[in-house]
Amino acid sequence: MATAAQPVTNTGESYSSPGYRAYVLGSLTLIYTLNFVDRILISVVGRPIIDEFSLTNFQFGILTGIGFVLFYTALGIPIARLSERMSRVRIVGVCVILWSVATVLCGYTIGFVTLLLARLAVGVGEAGCTPPANSLISDYFKPDARPWALGIYAMGVMLGGVLAQLAGGYILNVFSWREAFIYVGAPGVAIGILLMMTVKEPPRGYSDPPGAKRTEKATLREAFNEIASSKTFWFIALGMSMATFGGYGLTSFKSLYIQYNFGLTPGNAAIQYMAPISLAGAIGAPLAGFLIQRYTPRFKLASIWVPAIGFILSAPLLMLGFVVGSLEMMLIAFLAAGVFQYFYIGASYSVVQSIVDLRARATAIAILLFIINLVGYGAGPPAVGAAADLITGMRLDAVGLDQVLSVTCNPSDSALSVELRTGCLEAKAYGMRWASVLASTVFLMAGVIYFWASRYYLAEKQV
Repeated sequence: MATAAQPVTNTGESYSSPGYRAYVLGSLTLIYTLNFVDRILISVVGRPIIDEFSLTNFQFGILTGIGFVLFYTALGIPIARLSERMSRVRIVGVCVILWSVATVLCGYTIGFVTLLLARLAVGVGEAGCTPPANSLISDYFKPDARPWALGIYAMGVMLGGVLAQLAGGYILNVFSWREAFIYVGAPGVAIGILLMMTVKEPPRGYSDPPGAKRTEKATLREAFNEIASSKTFWFIALGMSMATFGGYGLTSFKSLYIQYNFGLTPGNAAIQYMAPISLAGAIGAPLAGFLIQRYTPRFKLASIWVPAIGFILSAPLLMLGFVVGSLEMMLIAFLAAGVFQYFYIGASYSVVQSIVDLRARATAIAILLFIINLVGYGAGPPAVGAAADLITGMRLDAVGLDQVLSVTCNPSDSALSVELRTGCLEAKAYGMRWASVLASTVFLMAGVIYFWASRYYLAEKQV
């Protein structure tokens, strides 16, 4: 069972044995992976949900965006404040159980409103994952090992995507979208209990250098004031917001584009294409950590330059993937883009934690997540969905089908003629393609913003 937090004992050394640190990091990475499995699963099973509930792309964007983010964002800072004072291990464990139960409940919904309520409940639980987990990792690993450790932890984003695609795709090929939520959500309850029974709460600030700046207890106002004065923080927050806007917007609809444009079933699109694409992202996060750790002695701004370069390289590759005419070329472009696109996650968390006092780290991450999730995750999927609806409607009008088909048309509806089903499918593919191309451009802007942040980082860096 996790023990109570111990006094700060800044040693400059990593906490506990290498084997136990590996277990803790592996456990937190597994939980972060589950976090994203439960979060992303709705995108995997999106088409049968859209067809069954007759949803627009905008409504589906609400379910995958603000419908999840609302409570996830609102509760992040209060939970982070609890993490500064209470057992972080226990907070993470309880929240895993909560979001897993809520994921199971998604499988019992009967329409848009009930599914939206279940998604809000998933967000309530997942709000308690990343801030306390980042704080734990910072106390288990000394500063020069944190980029690597946080890069491993950040793999949960992409590994969660891979597992969601594989598990969701397999279940869709055998069962229904409802059973996908039930079977995928249930194991999290046992994992949350196991974490609380086996992971120790480390002393706060244990691995920081003995001379690192510290305070007895930072108030919420003090934490806000410190963060508000950092130009690096705000540029990183803006760049990450743009990246999550484009990233989650594309994640919500990329599988639908593949299905509409190339005629794949939801299950096959998930297993054969979306899972490998997600795996490419899982390679990118630790690769960025390795590059930063290797080149920081020569280039002190490597922790910001590496993700900035990744953003700029990913944008044209993403655009290419949406306009090429073959599945093979699309997959190659998306795989390459996936590696570069996720260079920023672990690196950005490490940068933010290095510019604030150790007592405000969890709060800093919570404020960062509040901003990027509300702006990026909350607005990205609905915005891309609304753009896809608009362009789809324009396409239907251009081909003279706007009087008989709407943007909610179902290309699998046997009541429609072959001509109308074909027209519906082509218009949906067209709308999804160009909405996604537009969303891809934000990564170029994110890269420029990160380079701008590098102008202030060294002056504000504390550890």
